Amino acid sequence: MASSTTATALPTVPKELERIPLVNNDRTPGWISDRVAGICEGKAPMWWWAAFIPSLMLAGVLLAMLAYQISTGVGVWGNHHPTMWAWDIINFVWWIGIGHAGTLISAILFLLRQKWRTGVNRAAEAMTIFAVMCAGIYPAIHVGRVWFDWFLFPIPNSNAIWPQFRSPLMWDVFAVSTYFTVSLLFWYIGLVPDLAVMRDRAKTKIRQFLYGLFSLGWTGSNRHWSNYEKAYLILAGLSTPLVLSVHSIVSLDFAVSQLPGWHTTIFPPYFVAGAIFSGFGMVLTLLIPLRRWCHLEDLITMRHIDVMCKVTLATGSIVGYAYVMEFFIAWYSGSPNERFHFLNRALGPYWWGWVCMMGFNTLVPQVFWFKKCRENLWFVFVISILVNIGMWFERFVIIVIGLHREFIPSNWAYYLPSWVDIATFLGTFGLFFTLFLLFMRFLPMIAISEVKGVTPYADPHMPQGGAKGGHH
Repeated sequence: MASSTTATALPTVPKELERIPLVNNDRTPGWISDRVAGICEGKAPMWWWAAFIPSLMLAGVLLAMLAYQISTGVGVWGNHHPTMWAWDIINFVWWIGIGHAGTLISAILFLLRQKWRTGVNRAAEAMTIFAVMCAGIYPAIHVGRVWFDWFLFPIPNSNAIWPQFRSPLMWDVFAVSTYFTVSLLFWYIGLVPDLAVMRDRAKTKIRQFLYGLFSLGWTGSNRHWSNYEKAYLILAGLSTPLVLSVHSIVSLDFAVSQLPGWHTTIFPPYFVAGAIFSGFGMVLTLLIPLRRWCHLEDLITMRHIDVMCKVTLATGSIVGYAYVMEFFIAWYSGSPNERFHFLNRALGPYWWGWVCMMGFNTLVPQVFWFKKCRENLWFVFVISILVNIGMWFERFVIIVIGLHREFIPSNWAYYLPSWVDIATFLGTFGLFFTLFLLFMRFLPMIAISEVKGVTPYADPHMPQGGAKGGHH
């Protein structure tokens, strides 16, 4: 009879139930620090310069277009009666939507304890901040006289002129500025431990000083980690409702009007789902090439790509459902104006915009039902670009098709963007990629401390944690 003190072997986990690791090849904490920090410490590779110089030139085009528009007037844009909102508001809503994935990945998935977020959250947060900066340009310029933007803020003045708080356009100002502020704080708080890593590795006095200044004297003590985790949790809690509120408020710019196709209660959830959809598309567009060029395949794994493809599929299906419901409600309402508007979307002069919207946003993402499609990186990269093109066309359909044929047929007109519209939009891409490339050159684009926390080395209950826990 076997002794009762004989150790019994733990049951083995079936292969199909094993969790896919979030860091491949059993990489040590020291390797993670070297790989991520090395992107900032070495010389800039040629591909970085090849991307940075054209981006900087495009950002210069943006500045030139803004100077020309401010000095000449909004008449240089293609806006006319009845299409008074055109590329400027299309691009504003599109850029705000791009910024949604960052806060969702960082805040909501953090509160839901989804550990897969750790490999992609830092780059997604940076993307959010830069996208909101690009978005904010458009409404500021759209007022025509930029110096009157001052009166959008509730600042006491001698004439007692206060903003019209019943206007959803004013709600936009406060929603977007709050979203930007909280996202920036959330991003910065998460950076603090990694800035201390960069400070301790710095080889020059200027880098030591700057990283040390912004790391706020971080030492990695128990007290610092405790305060950091509390602050991070509070900011995650503040950011979560903002993900829902910001694009809901942007949608109310349209939904509170009386125009056919706009005056509907489906807009807030429909806009939020579409924003997350396009945001994840942009995260995939950025990270798929970067994981290859920066040799981050072990940190941004195929599991990350797979989960983001599934989120894209889910939100794309919600958006497709919203499109179908819009047509159903237009028919069910019995309103001839509503019915005409939706027929005009599909059969009018801008039918090609509607076809691109429906095809890229509803049909194309359905390929992510198939695992082989989610595992082919070239395929995922192309689909992610099509998703963002489709979401731009969605905003085009809502705004331009919603306005170009109004109630009086004699006022109908065909809208075309001017060269200033096109150059300004291209310039915002230059600004976005310039800021993103500078970010990845000087700051850790992956959260070093968080990725280390999801490796077996950080788990005291795993053999690796006990045996190899001394590696730093």
